[in-house]
Amino acid sequence: MLWGLSPALDLYEEYLKAFKIKDDPLPEEGDSSEKVEGAGGDDQQKSINILICGGADPRHVIKTLAKRYTHRNQPKLNIYVLDGCSEIAARSMLLLGVALEDPESFSLVGKVHLYMDLYGNAVIRPSSHHYMAAKGRTLLQMVTDDEKLQQLAPMLNIEGLKYKERDGLEMAFSFWQPDPWNVFEMTSYWQRRVRALLGTRYDHRLGLFDWDISMTLWGRGGQQICSQEYRYWRDSGVAFVFPEYEQCKPNKTLAAGLVRDGRTFMHRGYVGDIQTGPYCGFGLRTAEERMHHSVHGDNDYRSTDITERNLLEFFHELQTQTPYEHDPTRSRKYGSVRLLMTPLLTHQEEDASGQASYDKPWIQVPGVTVHYVSPLEMAELQKGAARWNNMFDVAFVAYNYYTFLSKDFFQALRTQALFVQETKQMTVERKAIVEEFEANAKELMKQAGLKAAINYQAINAKNMWLKYKKTDNDDGEDELELEPESVPGIDNDVDADDASGNDRNLIIEEIPSDYQTVSAIKREVEAEESIQPK
Repeated sequence: MLWGLSPALDLYEEYLKAFKIKDDPLPEEGDSSEKVEGAGGDDQQKSINILICGGADPRHVIKTLAKRYTHRNQPKLNIYVLDGCSEIAARSMLLLGVALEDPESFSLVGKVHLYMDLYGNAVIRPSSHHYMAAKGRTLLQMVTDDEKLQQLAPMLNIEGLKYKERDGLEMAFSFWQPDPWNVFEMTSYWQRRVRALLGTRYDHRLGLFDWDISMTLWGRGGQQICSQEYRYWRDSGVAFVFPEYEQCKPNKTLAAGLVRDGRTFMHRGYVGDIQTGPYCGFGLRTAEERMHHSVHGDNDYRSTDITERNLLEFFHELQTQTPYEHDPTRSRKYGSVRLLMTPLLTHQEEDASGQASYDKPWIQVPGVTVHYVSPLEMAELQKGAARWNNMFDVAFVAYNYYTFLSKDFFQALRTQALFVQETKQMTVERKAIVEEFEANAKELMKQAGLKAAINYQAINAKNMWLKYKKTDNDDGEDELELEPESVPGIDNDVDADDASGNDRNLIIEEIPSDYQTVSAIKREVEAEESIQPK
């Protein structure tokens, strides 16, 4: 998997909400009071350790860093990133480098479009291809020279990677270079995967793509994904389209299984997602409510435009540490427009001369360290290795890493810790499979002694994450409150059986604490009406 299937989270904010830790508001201008170290002023919490297993991209890291300035209390953050192979770790470093690129190198909009191109497009613009190659050379110097790493990106720590995995990073950064023997026929690999998936149905693929988006993803929280952008991505691998750009270079960051063969490389081609798309991380919801408007199921704005708006906000906050105000004229209403695209052609770049160098120090984020961890540590966590015991305050696990979980895994959580499990909600798996996955995950966490941070019994909603907490308080299980993100139409959206694709602001009245479900209220009302005198 090369991108996540759930929206980006500010994991520190999720930790504060789960345990209702008071985070004092930011001081007003002219207030000379200093920021307090430690979560909620707790002297025992001088740092917060966050584990991200299988995140596949740096979306959680980017949002956590971007929103850090909004908290008065800013403890030191140690973020541990564990991904399945060196190629994904290399791609994660590249995307994080784009987000933290020196503002003098790109305008804000240019940086956002560069990120979107490298993040979600199988075939990219020539300028993005040049950046990928040039930044790859800089990253290669960083992972092979500790002094260079400290000079350019002191927040990165690769001590957790073994030498074999560092060699894997070196191969990935070398493969990105525009050498004639570094061949990556991305369009061919994509078509092979699509043909293998659809078989005899390939000639009717556009109808099948429409079925997946309208009958599955729209009912699971993906209403913002427009049918025309989804169909184009399923057919070509290009997810984020702007009419002024032309994609013609292979996105080599999507390569997997690289093995050096002399001066050339062997690889497995493209083995990533071809059914959901890179829209979930940043393209489902935004604070700009007007951008969610739709008429008869046709959105004013595409998921591409939502992604652009959210990344503009995060990158602005990373650069300026100030709130972002969106210019409405920046986003274009292409939601119901089918853009005419030129045929995709893959051109192999063979000349590296004249390319710019992107070797300026990254934007500094004080008090944050991003540790890249060996994928072999997942097996150690599964066995409950002593060196990881009582280590993490927050842990996020992707849905495809669920099989690595065990009761012993939760020993790595501290006494007060938040656990976030991504579900299969935004896959095109059958409804029964999605529900079975969620039920098994809830049962595992219950057996491990974790308690739900959200009252999942109170509402009938779809969950892109399951949020559970580890605590030594045995009396809090019946005092759960409904979190805003669990309300249908906010993040989890309405149940697929009731979703029309248009009603996105469904309001649920406050549920009395002595009722467990909405159906209980209904039964009580019906009973009272039956005994009323006629």
